[in-house]
Amino acid sequence: MSHFRPVELHHASRLINHGPTVLVTAAHGGRRNIMAAAWSMPVEFTPPRIAVVIDKSTYTRELITGAGAFGICVPGAALMDLTYAVGSESGRDMDKFAHYGIDAAAGPVLGMPILEQGCAAWLECRWIRETHTESAYDTFFGEVVSAAADARIFDNGHWNFTDQNVALHTLHHLGAGKFVVAGNQVQATFPVSK
Repeated sequence: MSHFRPVELHHASRLINHGPTVLVTAAHGGRRNIMAAAWSMPVEFTPPRIAVVIDKSTYTRELITGAGAFGICVPGAALMDLTYAVGSESGRDMDKFAHYGIDAAAGPVLGMPILEQGCAAWLECRWIRETHTESAYDTFFGEVVSAAADARIFDNGHWNFTDQNVALHTLHHLGAGKFVVAGNQVQATFPVSK
């Protein structure tokens, strides 16, 4: 049974605004790939748009430009080793989905590969071509056209990190295969009492 529920698009930016490592997926011409990316962020609320850095040499980038679309999946802590592995190998030489036994579904709008098992959320994005930023900074932009999140950790437009959903806590890459796992959620009070 899937715990994933659609996320209203005006809340889609919240799925990555805390800076998690993401898995970027793409499919085109009967080929598919998945890679890890540590640099992604929301850039617009309405319509929801995101940016993600994808190096010129990656196979994923080639598939994105062919398909005009990509997926963003937010892996949970349980997928740390897989996240590091798919970010360390090229998909030009192998189908990483088959090699690692990754169960992916087709996104509901653009058909991009999306992952739910072990992930906290996913976004399906239509590529927004920005030649200068792609060439100079390897930065790709996408308009989010569909999104969903595991209601055990993201519900009603908000994250909720608890002891009961630790396997879904998001990953934050520090380099060299080291990650920090989100958690220790605290609640601010407002107004501040004097």
